[in-house]
This record gives sequence, C-alpha cells and structure tokens, in this order.
Amino acid sequence: MKLFTTRREMEPDGYCARDGRRRAARSLWFSLLLLFVAALTSAVAAAEDPRPVVGVVEKVRIHPGALLLPAKIDTGADNSSLNAADVTRFNRAGEKWVRFDVVDPDGHSITLERKLVRTARIKRQTGQAQRRPVVMLGICLGNIYREVQVTLVDRSRFRYPVLIGRSFMSGSLLVDPSLKFTVEPRCPDTPAGGDERE
Repeated sequence: MKLFTTRREMEPDGYCARDGRRRAARSLWFSLLLLFVAALTSAVAAAEDPRPVVGVVEKVRIHPGALLLPAKIDTGADNSSLNAADVTRFNRAGEKWVRFDVVDPDGHSITLERKLVRTARIKRQTGQAQRRPVVMLGICLGNIYREVQVTLVDRSRFRYPVLIGRSFMSGSLLVDPSLKFTVEPRCPDTPAGGDERE
C-alpha cells in the first residue's frame, strides 16, 4: 500500500502543473514571434509603399477660390463634403447651378457658383432623409490635387468644415490616425484661384 502519491498520479491523463506552465510559455513565445513577424512585415510594406502618409486632420485648399481650410480625413466616408452657407439653386443657360458661401476659420468668405452634378439623398440618424446638392470642386491636400464630387452641407456644428472621403484618397495616400497637420497644400497642377465659372 502506497502512503504517498505524486502530483502526476493525482491528475488525469498524466497532466501535471509543470507541463501546463511549459505549454503556456511555449504558446506565449509563439504568439510574440507571430506579432514580431507581423510588425516587421507591416514596416517593410510601409517602407516600400510610395504613397504619402497624412494625418487624420490636415489643411486643404479648395478650388476655385484657393481657400485654406482644415479638413478631417475620413476613411469611412465615400465622398467629401464641405460646410456651405446660403446654398441657392438656380438655372443658367438651361442647366442647374448652385451658389453658396464658404468661410475659412479667419472669417474670410467667398461665394462660389458651380454646376449641380447631382442631388444626394442622405439618411440621417433620426431616420429622416435629406437632399443635398453635389458639385465638382478641386481639392489640394499635400501635393495631391483632384477634382471630386463634394456634397454641400451645414457642417457648422462640426470642428472641421471639410470632410475628405475615399473618392479623393483612393490609391493616392495613406492615413495615420495618430498624426495631425503633417503636410501643407502645395499642388503644382492647381488651376488659378478666384471666382471661376465653368
């Protein structure tokens, strides 16, 4: 008759605490190795990617008008939008146009007239649908200039008057959400500023 039993004999299937600690240590080392490899792969991919990296908030210049405005770079939004006041629709030579005012943070205001591209139907959080005019505007971010569809909306309750969506960013830049104001808008292909009409 045995007076003493070992821990290995007490556990089912020959399991002992020391084996469990070894397995946990191996699992931890394996997890750390996977994280290291993933981080290294990401760093190499980022180093090889020629696209510029911008922050989640940057200065942009809109055209026509060459007005400098702070913008939120939103990878979750399809299209860009602009805070516009006194939006008025009118006809010119049988076509639909929109007149609107844009004000920069220093209080400088410009009135723009742009051809209406379409009317976007936006469903709000309250469930009510809202119709918003969409126009083509030139936007300069860093050294990237693109003419994209921009929704005119009242963004006065938001911190930034411009929201840059994926239609502008697509294939041309990367966004680092830990950064802000990393580039100045300097676009060599920008058309001359001013109150241009199409």
